[in-house]
Amino acid sequence: MTETVKLKSPIDGSIYAERPVATDPEVNAAVERARAAQAGWAQTSIAERGKYMLAMLEALVSMTDEIVPEIAWQMGRPVRYGGEFGGVRERVSYMVEIAEQALKPVPASNPKDGFRRYVKKEPLGVVMVIAPWNYPYLTAVNTIVPALMAGSTVILKHAAQTLLVGERFAKAFEMAGLPRGVFQNVVLNHGQTEKLLGSGRIDHVNFTGSVGGGRAIEKAAAGTFMTLGLELGGKDPAYVLSDAKIDHAVASLVDGAFFNSGQCCCGIERVYVHEKVYDQFVEGFITETKNYVVGNPLEQATTLGPMAQARFADLIREQKAEALRKGAVAHVNMKVDNDVAGSPYIAPEVLTNVDHQMSVMREESFGPIVGIMKVRNDEEAVALMNDSPYGLTASIWTSDTEHAVSIGDRVETGTIFMNRCDYLDPALVWTGVKDTGKGAALSAIGYDNLTRPKSYHLREEI
Repeated sequence: MTETVKLKSPIDGSIYAERPVATDPEVNAAVERARAAQAGWAQTSIAERGKYMLAMLEALVSMTDEIVPEIAWQMGRPVRYGGEFGGVRERVSYMVEIAEQALKPVPASNPKDGFRRYVKKEPLGVVMVIAPWNYPYLTAVNTIVPALMAGSTVILKHAAQTLLVGERFAKAFEMAGLPRGVFQNVVLNHGQTEKLLGSGRIDHVNFTGSVGGGRAIEKAAAGTFMTLGLELGGKDPAYVLSDAKIDHAVASLVDGAFFNSGQCCCGIERVYVHEKVYDQFVEGFITETKNYVVGNPLEQATTLGPMAQARFADLIREQKAEALRKGAVAHVNMKVDNDVAGSPYIAPEVLTNVDHQMSVMREESFGPIVGIMKVRNDEEAVALMNDSPYGLTASIWTSDTEHAVSIGDRVETGTIFMNRCDYLDPALVWTGVKDTGKGAALSAIGYDNLTRPKSYHLREEI
């Protein structure tokens, strides 16, 4: 019997899509095509590669009307928010725009008469992208586009929960006329993925997902010496100072906590508020949260759809129950149809009287729940923000830029925001520390992580 991957929709529990898992000969053929195509692709000019990327982008955007409800069916995001193509367009366009400069040879810093000395940035070869379901287009292009622009070929293995996204990418590249073998979408099970990574036939893998998944990737790749890009867990904090513009902070942080049902890599999961503005902030935060409408993501009125899987929602229920047992106070208590154990539908929740003995303040939630703590000063806030095994982003809310920078210098994280959150600027490197993983995406530094240096030391005068 042929093994298949089934996509169970969070909307109604139905099987929305089912695809056969690639056979071992099919996997081998895909790798061979990628390897064979890579040499020719590397000889294609950067400008020409960019034309293919922009044509792919336009092909994707042309499918918006089909893709938006498709995303809702696959992982639950409400259709009212449209697709991800505003961000996709920004990232693709920027990485194409900077490619010539980012990839050009770097001359030696100390010129010597009679010599040409420089470092070229060579493509890695065959790059594998293992993409997540929460922002299935945005996260994938972070590596797909710069890897292709750098001259590598790409094999995409998308999450089972967003199985159809890989097919959309493949169709868009086909519409763009990309040469055969340069980009391929494959459907694999975990065992096949691990086997392929351990084969030594992949030169770089980029994985976005859980810490456990990242460890499995490292273990599978052990001994191959491939390079790795890993974006793993997060527990992103916010610190609201006494001079913050509270209305702006409330609106932004509520959105940062609950957009996409809280299923954001850099979503806000814990908030620390200076005691002088704590009561005002909490009151505003609760009021704003109660405006959410939980329901069927295919309906325009819905602003918060189901989580991608019921087990994710059950984790949020468990974190809330544990926090309440330990003395936390829940403020929203919204009544939602189907908000019961075993259902992906769950209401947003705001907790106060929380502390770091509760899992909701220490362990990744990745759902619509947030704890808010009162703090006395910067020292207490920084200590609490750093009291986490993760470090992706942290946001600081203040009217004093230099003060924000001084606090940010002490926070263990990959990105510091001031007066905003939950956003990737493609001109800035996207990276993390601690259990959030390693590697870097986007910006010119992202290109450095998707190329290898090759030195040229040429004596021209003898």
